[in-house]
Amino acid sequence: MTKIQDFPALVEQRFKETADTLAALAKDKKAQQMVIKIAEACIASLKGGRRIMICGNGGSAADAQHFAAELVGGYTNHNRPPVDVIALSTNTSALTAIGNDYEYAVVFSRQVEAHAAKGDIVIGITTSGNSVNVIRAMQAARKVGALAVGMTGKGGGKLVAETDLCFHAPSDCTPRIQEAHITAIHAVCELVEAALF
Repeated sequence: MTKIQDFPALVEQRFKETADTLAALAKDKKAQQMVIKIAEACIASLKGGRRIMICGNGGSAADAQHFAAELVGGYTNHNRPPVDVIALSTNTSALTAIGNDYEYAVVFSRQVEAHAAKGDIVIGITTSGNSVNVIRAMQAARKVGALAVGMTGKGGGKLVAETDLCFHAPSDCTPRIQEAHITAIHAVCELVEAALF
């Protein structure tokens, strides 16, 4: 158990870990190029009148919703039209019905089957790369001809084999991966917004 007197050192250590992860990201040309590729794919899809769908569990569900909100609402440009982006973790009736009537492993893939078409993009966020429902969403995306995009950690897990593009955060630690993900998400949003508007 951490004692109150140890809090300052713990907070400093966590801030240092975050700074180190983001510093590694700033030097990782491969990760940077992947962010650009993902942004370019999103730009092409949206220009073509297509849709982006994003999914994840827990903190990654929050990141999916954050991602969608920035693109629909406006990242830094609030004087532009919205674009068609949805987070698949937000419809609680669909999530609970699908999870209850089928299984939790298909809560995202069934929505992809319902809404995705060729030219769309499905983005799956999973820090481990092994979330079955996110992997199934990627498989469903590819089946209908949508682009499967992943965001994961250093190792990538099973997700990598199921994606067309995959961003790897330079960490094996879940909180640090999530912090790198939100940084990459913001970069994608900025590029998309700059290119389209």
